[in-house]
Amino acid sequence: MVAQGFTVDLNKPLVFQVGHLGEDYEEWVHQPIVCKESPRFFENDLLEFLTLNTWWVIPLVWLPVVCWFVKSSVNMGVSSNQLAATIAAGIFIWTLLEYTLHRFLFHIKTKTYWGNTIHYLLHGCHHKHPMDGYRLVFPPAATAILLVPFWNLIKLLTPTLYAPALLGGGLLGYVMYDCTHYYLHHGKPLQGVSSKMKRYHMNHHFRIQDKGFGITSTFWDRVFGTLPPKSGKKLR
Repeated sequence: MVAQGFTVDLNKPLVFQVGHLGEDYEEWVHQPIVCKESPRFFENDLLEFLTLNTWWVIPLVWLPVVCWFVKSSVNMGVSSNQLAATIAAGIFIWTLLEYTLHRFLFHIKTKTYWGNTIHYLLHGCHHKHPMDGYRLVFPPAATAILLVPFWNLIKLLTPTLYAPALLGGGLLGYVMYDCTHYYLHHGKPLQGVSSKMKRYHMNHHFRIQDKGFGITSTFWDRVFGTLPPKSGKKLR
């Protein structure tokens, strides 16, 4: 199914084209097209609709869920100090998950037809069209599916009292991540921390794409040695 010398037609739905690129996919997907218009993914209108999300849907859907999980721990008798510490722990765990997923899953190298196709849907589309505001945040339906195994794992490893608050903290960390990520692409900070974060993330997209995997923080890049150099040869 991989076609040697294949050229993607940007005027046609992209998803089932990119797999044909084979080994050339890695280079193609890391040559960004800076345009705010959303490319067509699928011929089918329903499938196309399911790939489009506005940023404000994320807090609208998930903040009430965060509150429900946190309240569950409160109802079981967790004190205010314990609750704050557990939520903070959940947020901290999320930052590691954010880094790990971005580095090892979202930037996995693929060359088979289905490998390229799945990667493009998962993260490649974001690197090819980094200013596409409708495919920047993660669809809530997909998040809900992924939440199930994480919840089961937390219940297995965490005392019953604290499990809901820990998941609530992790989910809050995710909401902060997705909203921050959108802002770094579409906000216009002039100075301060947000401006530095935007430069850091744009550097990941447009200069050195195999460094700088943190979105909400550079902490884990520092820990694992993936901070981008201040200058040097462009890498992928």
